[in-house]
Amino acid sequence: MSSPESAGASELEAARLLLARMGIAPEDLVTTPPEKPVAPTFGEYVPRVAEAVSEGTRRVYRSYWNKIVAVWGERRLDEPTASEIKQLTEQVRTQVVQRRNARGGRSAAEHCIAALRCVYNHAVADGLISEADNPARRVPKPRRLPSTRRGLPDARLAEVNEVAASTGNDPALDTLLLRLHTETACRRGGALALTARDLDVDQCLILLREKGDTVRWQPVSPTLMRHLQAHADQRGAAASGGALLRYRSGEPITRRRYDHLWSRLGQYLPWVATQQISTHWLRHTTLTWVERHCGYAVARAYAGHTHTTGGGDGGTTSTYIRADLSEIATALATLTGEKHPLAT
Repeated sequence: MSSPESAGASELEAARLLLARMGIAPEDLVTTPPEKPVAPTFGEYVPRVAEAVSEGTRRVYRSYWNKIVAVWGERRLDEPTASEIKQLTEQVRTQVVQRRNARGGRSAAEHCIAALRCVYNHAVADGLISEADNPARRVPKPRRLPSTRRGLPDARLAEVNEVAASTGNDPALDTLLLRLHTETACRRGGALALTARDLDVDQCLILLREKGDTVRWQPVSPTLMRHLQAHADQRGAAASGGALLRYRSGEPITRRRYDHLWSRLGQYLPWVATQQISTHWLRHTTLTWVERHCGYAVARAYAGHTHTTGGGDGGTTSTYIRADLSEIATALATLTGEKHPLAT
């Protein structure tokens, strides 16, 4: 039977042999590991993240980043805890401006957490903190409530178009906006990003660039295409190659035009103001109609949703039931009553 001393010696020899095979010297085990880089402060790092993201992300998160820098500007990224992030989120929730369509500050709380996660995700990618030390991941977002938006009945949609065509300082622009969003169910960002080069006149298609950096060709009716062309020619978009939708002065419109449009419609149509109708309701209106008449797969494609965007409600099945461009064009032709070059 071996003594404790001989057993210890054999174990050490085995350890030395194992380290030698691994290419590790015994001295390496006692060497002080390199120090981790000191994490920057929020005041230093948030501007760097703001420069690295897209303009859309910057627009959504800017006010929340400003709040974070105002409260934690001198603190390092590795200092706040999950509970402190939760406290900050609750402060943002309680300080939100209360509007008639407010839902208890849920959206503000969700965006605050998302803004912090964006900062910490960049910090992890830059090697400033580890994923395990990311406190924003441990704070759940508030549960979303079902949307109150819905499709508008035909009579209400007709009222909206009638008032837009008979009031305001630029009825031609406003009715073009309403027709564009009603036909294509596009988002405001997609419409504002349109240029004259995005019009495929022969096939009656427009190129939409929307959230999530998605790009897709969307069918439009021949009537809408003619009006888009005329608008581009008359207001300088065709010559300059810039934004398609413009004021009479030739300046590109912004999101404020939509705000002014629905504010004016609410003055003439009380139900618009009461229910806080917006451009996104037109998207609901069109997609509801398409789903009812042409099926879920066509509605999903019409909306520009893919198996990686727009939620996972379709599951794996959506991979096998994708609608193609001709089916979208056929749905549009049925909706507008006009023939389309790509419709079957």
